[in-house]
Amino acid sequence: MPHPKIQNALSRWTHEHWFLAGVFSVVGTMVIAIAPGMANAMREPATVSQQENVLLTLPEAREPQSADAGSGWHYVLVKKGQTLTHVFKELNLPLKAMRQMMVVPGARKDMSKIGPGKELAFELNAKGELMTLAFDRDEGTRIELSLEDGKAKENIIQREVDQEVAIASGIIKKSFSYDAKQAGLTTSSINKLADVFKYDIDFVEDLNDGDTFHVVYEDQWREGQRMRNGAVLAARIVTRGKTYTAYRFTHNGEAQYFDQNGNPLKKVLMRIPIEFARLSSTFGMRNHPVLGRMRMHKGVDYAARAGTPIMAAGDGRVGFVGWKNGYGRAIVIDHGQGRSTLYGHMSAFGKYKMGQHVNQGVTIGYVGMSGLATGPHLHYEFMINHQQVNPLKVTMPKPLPLSGTQLASFKASIAPSIAKMDSMERGLQFAKR
Repeated sequence: MPHPKIQNALSRWTHEHWFLAGVFSVVGTMVIAIAPGMANAMREPATVSQQENVLLTLPEAREPQSADAGSGWHYVLVKKGQTLTHVFKELNLPLKAMRQMMVVPGARKDMSKIGPGKELAFELNAKGELMTLAFDRDEGTRIELSLEDGKAKENIIQREVDQEVAIASGIIKKSFSYDAKQAGLTTSSINKLADVFKYDIDFVEDLNDGDTFHVVYEDQWREGQRMRNGAVLAARIVTRGKTYTAYRFTHNGEAQYFDQNGNPLKKVLMRIPIEFARLSSTFGMRNHPVLGRMRMHKGVDYAARAGTPIMAAGDGRVGFVGWKNGYGRAIVIDHGQGRSTLYGHMSAFGKYKMGQHVNQGVTIGYVGMSGLATGPHLHYEFMINHQQVNPLKVTMPKPLPLSGTQLASFKASIAPSIAKMDSMERGLQFAKR
């Protein structure tokens, strides 16, 4: 057990943090009261910082404080470029104290991993001398190194992390990202959903006002404080009258996502090989923006910031990498069975060379405007037997669905999530009336 003084100090620190969070939460609620979100959960989500890897649940990061500030706890968020040595110097603490702590078996390894983003707590006595250094080794382990008469002692505290199942539900009014956050989802969960549904839904172009979403997810808590969203267990999105579902299920030792009938969501080829980009030009005849004449546009364009990663649409072998006339820097990937994809106007290539095998989703290059282009975008072509087809309309090949005992096990495992989402759907339909 930690020293009573240490425990009380950390308790005060946590209470101060949540008091400030509560004040800001009340103010924020008053500001958005005219447009409340449709958020429901099995446990009311607490206010969460956008930084989701909080370990010590410190107050807002403060500038390092001088030891002249007096006794008590002093809190530091290690900045980029800082080391533990820099922090000790800024706090006017002798490096001898740091070296004495490193003598403790295991402490040197833990302290050597302290870097940018790590949160530290220093307890000083009335003379400004270091008594305790506290930090988290990981989410479930807190390290407390105390000094007394020049000798250091380590106290390892195990902190239990609980996982609870929660549900976020809502109607899209502004954008999926905004309304999902209002419903309690964090940025990481929203990105995960975009990744899960990327074969069927463009989260920027396809979702509209009035569409609905329901997400069953794991919520991670520690000592009564919400840390972050965990894995997405199930999701249902209704857009333009069509329902898309995703359920997490372990198949062949790997967590994968399937629709309600046991069909894998992961396709052999991705329809959109770039995240959160805007469709800027479709497939077909158009007036070329550079040449100024009508010309067949044999692919689709996705406008995005220069440097945005471009992914391989599927497993395959690099058939071409280099400069390709008006395409500028381009890559062609052969996916077998007569299918290939082309990616043009890149600013730079990834690490893959001609003839190398690539896996679906790896970064093969970055958005640019090389070749005949007026702005940064990805030109994406989908070819079958060397003939370009519209990637937004072509039927993508699908992997085999679940069957037999695997399908029966899957159906049983998703039943509770379906019941939760059905209940929330009825609530949303009632709210729409």
